Amino acid sequence: MIVMTRIDYRLLHGQVAFAWTNNLSANAILMANDAVAKDTFRKKTFMMAKPDNAKLIFKSIADSAAAIKSGVTDKYRVFIVVENVADAYKLTKLVPEVKLIDLGLSSKKDDSVNIAKSVYVTQSEIDQLSELENSGVRVVVQQAPADKDVEFHNLIEKKE
Repeated sequence: MIVMTRIDYRLLHGQVAFAWTNNLSANAILMANDAVAKDTFRKKTFMMAKPDNAKLIFKSIADSAAAIKSGVTDKYRVFIVVENVADAYKLTKLVPEVKLIDLGLSSKKDDSVNIAKSVYVTQSEIDQLSELENSGVRVVVQQAPADKDVEFHNLIEKKE
């Protein structure tokens, strides 16, 4: 069962590894990222940050979708972590079971706007997340589990 998908450009760090994993009672973290899936050094680094009570899995976006569709993840409470909006969008389009996306942290880019603390989005990312919302996916901004979540569309409406 997928408990949440989080967009966080840092991928796995203390807050994600411990606060979020414990809050969600996740026993598996699926890092869905094409670059990390091929990078042995980064995988070893992330393994050092993983909590003892959760399995850490590295897969490309396509392989993540295939694993979820195959049912191999059904026995876990899966917390999916992606690096950016594009990865979340691709994965959600392939896996309709993704029903909740937390836009946790996204880095500042030249053409981005700040919609919340440490959350920057481009127009293309706004369009992708809005499309997901319109298809029934709940998209929220929430940095830490104790923070109040805010619906993505409410943050965008304030900017327009």
